[in-house]
Amino acid sequence: MTEKANYYLDITGELCPMTFVKTKLAIEKMDKGDTLDVRLKGHEPLRNVPRSVRELGHSIVEIVAEAGEGPDGIHRLRIRKA
Repeated sequence: MTEKANYYLDITGELCPMTFVKTKLAIEKMDKGDTLDVRLKGHEPLRNVPRSVRELGHSIVEIVAEAGEGPDGIHRLRIRKA
């Protein structure tokens, strides 16, 4: 993705459920259509954060591996607020 996100959040040091709590709080501060890049680490946040974001009605624009191999690495999740 070439465009920059409107907001950034690094939750690589957090554990579930705080990964989603912090993501949800960041989304609540955004305007409709804004994007948020979330850096997360580990299998559980990679599975749970996107699912929970979709359940709230927001879109996952992309998920990109940034560092490390497999689901335990660091990923960047881009969210678009509905």
